[in-house]
Amino acid sequence: MKTRITAGAAASLLALAMCLPAATRAAEPTRDAGSVPPSQPYVIAQTYRLQSQVLSETRELNIMLPEGYAEQPERRYPVIYLLDGGQQEDFTHMAGAVQFASFPWVERLPPAILVGIANTDRKRDMTFKPAPDFVLPKWLQAYREAYKTAGGSEQFIRYLETEVQPFVAQNLRAGPDRILIGQSLAGLLATEVLLKKPTLFNHYVIMSPSLWWDQGSLLKQAPQWLKLQGQRSGSGGVRKVYLAVGKEGPEMERDTRALAALLRRQPAAQQELVFETLPRENHGSILHPAALSAFEHFFASPKKGR
Repeated sequence: MKTRITAGAAASLLALAMCLPAATRAAEPTRDAGSVPPSQPYVIAQTYRLQSQVLSETRELNIMLPEGYAEQPERRYPVIYLLDGGQQEDFTHMAGAVQFASFPWVERLPPAILVGIANTDRKRDMTFKPAPDFVLPKWLQAYREAYKTAGGSEQFIRYLETEVQPFVAQNLRAGPDRILIGQSLAGLLATEVLLKKPTLFNHYVIMSPSLWWDQGSLLKQAPQWLKLQGQRSGSGGVRKVYLAVGKEGPEMERDTRALAALLRRQPAAQQELVFETLPRENHGSILHPAALSAFEHFFASPKKGR
């Protein structure tokens, strides 16, 4: 026969058990109080959740400040804007690369602020609106559902310009150097910014850009965008562009080389280009070696050479 225990009876039994001597209670595993020292969180960055008026959604910025930031209140720092900058994307491991590059015994990068821009819909934000007849390449057909929202880069670029950069300028000690880093689809977005809104940043790190998007229309339109840049006055000084591709297949390698050839035509007084092919790297491994090389080309001390 089952016995029912009321809530009141259960509470009374619990109180009685707590009053019994330790020896009469069920044996519990013992722990040496000194075997596990107290711990504390290891914090490398802060996450800011901001409501975007441009995108009509909440977006996350992950921000890592350089060592000594609080102790040098008058100092201003370069700002690295990292696309694909979520905690589960590229932010955490790129934070290590930025720290490493700025060590005084490495000196590829001065102490810098890292701003990781986390994604909510990467396919939407990193791609511009394609032509009505555009069809994804065969190798991407299995992912066509993920591209149904594609075509929102114009709004995302406006978000960078009118919300992200002002937030950084108002709340952090940002210096004049603004570096944009993008790889793959984010490299496509970085290329679009470079061509259409070049003065938003003065350093660009573009790796393995997905120029195949919309049947290569951005690459085809690049000459007219670059011509328009040349006609504008007050371009904001010399931009530095680092472009790289690894062993990533004929199409991506060909398109990246073609982009490099177009960028080389820009006047040196307007733009400096470093183009590297990294045959030991593939689409998945190129990010770190290329970014570290870009930092060195942009910022390395003359005494260290290259």
